[in-house]
Amino acid sequence: MYRLLYSLVLRHLPAEDVHRASMAGLRVISMIPGLTGLLRRLLGPRDPALSVKALGLEFPGPLGLAAGFDKDAKAYDALGGFGFGFVEIGTVTARAQPGNPRPRLFRLVPDRAIVNRMGFNNHGSAAAAVRLRNRRPGTLLGVNIGKTKVVPEDEAIGDYVESTERLAGYADYLVVNVSSPNTPGLRDLQSVERLRPLLGAVREAADRVTGRRVPLLVKIAPDLADRDIDAVAGLALELGLDGIIATNTTLGREGLASDPALVSEAGGLSGAPLKERSLEVLRRLRSRTEGRLVLISVGGIENGFDAWERIRAGATLVQGYTGMIYGGPLWAYRIHRDLSRRLSSSSFATLQDAIGR
Repeated sequence: MYRLLYSLVLRHLPAEDVHRASMAGLRVISMIPGLTGLLRRLLGPRDPALSVKALGLEFPGPLGLAAGFDKDAKAYDALGGFGFGFVEIGTVTARAQPGNPRPRLFRLVPDRAIVNRMGFNNHGSAAAAVRLRNRRPGTLLGVNIGKTKVVPEDEAIGDYVESTERLAGYADYLVVNVSSPNTPGLRDLQSVERLRPLLGAVREAADRVTGRRVPLLVKIAPDLADRDIDAVAGLALELGLDGIIATNTTLGREGLASDPALVSEAGGLSGAPLKERSLEVLRRLRSRTEGRLVLISVGGIENGFDAWERIRAGATLVQGYTGMIYGGPLWAYRIHRDLSRRLSSSSFATLQDAIGR
């Protein structure tokens, strides 16, 4: 039904308008008492063998929703009801900002991909903190923070710290995003020389404002050279970081079949075309870190096979976003169901046993 609706209607409407309508529907679901809990019982991961212990938490299933869908922490609980093992909100910046001018979101249907240049449009970390004060138990929550566009690069650390101070206390884990291609200069922060003081300051701020140790991860781009991936992995181990999320969107456009006018739109590409590179980065990180870090793999995951392949390659957890756009609201449910079937026909007793194997 969703494929038919998508083919006949949704693909012909502006992508951002469809997203806004989806968010409005999810917010309604969030306001109906007991509905998200019912959805979670019906659609959430049911097989206890799929649970994963990581970051000091127990995830009911390995598939989470990547940052970018719920930028302002408005519908994370409802999204958790649609089968995801966890939901990551953001990217949230210290100050509210409108993002880039519309149109800024484009579907590349033949490639099962999306190009976006949203530009971290969000209401800011103070507004997100207000919403998270009333957070209900049920959905494991990651909080993804980034740099405000108007903040000079030499003041970036203070900008990240401001968001950390407001949001770390509500996060099950915290992500420093230095890899979006849509904020000028942001990816420069991936260099080890600039990343080291940034991560150290965020770690210190999170420890200062919370009574617990919030797991801290960094999200990197697929466009990093292999030597830079190795350097980030080494830095993460040196600083005692909890994990790495790999990867964000790419600036690459090789081998695409979609309308050249859409392919040439500025922004980050997500979806199926990232599959190969994201898997390469994961394998490299696994080799360099030897299982000492939690690796969350994202980029090009469309089905249960893709998720299974990432887990066997060393991913502790996986994430998706574009796959849900093309797969529909039961996408996460189907992936967890398929993983359960694959696990039952494998030699592994639990999904945790299959990580990196």
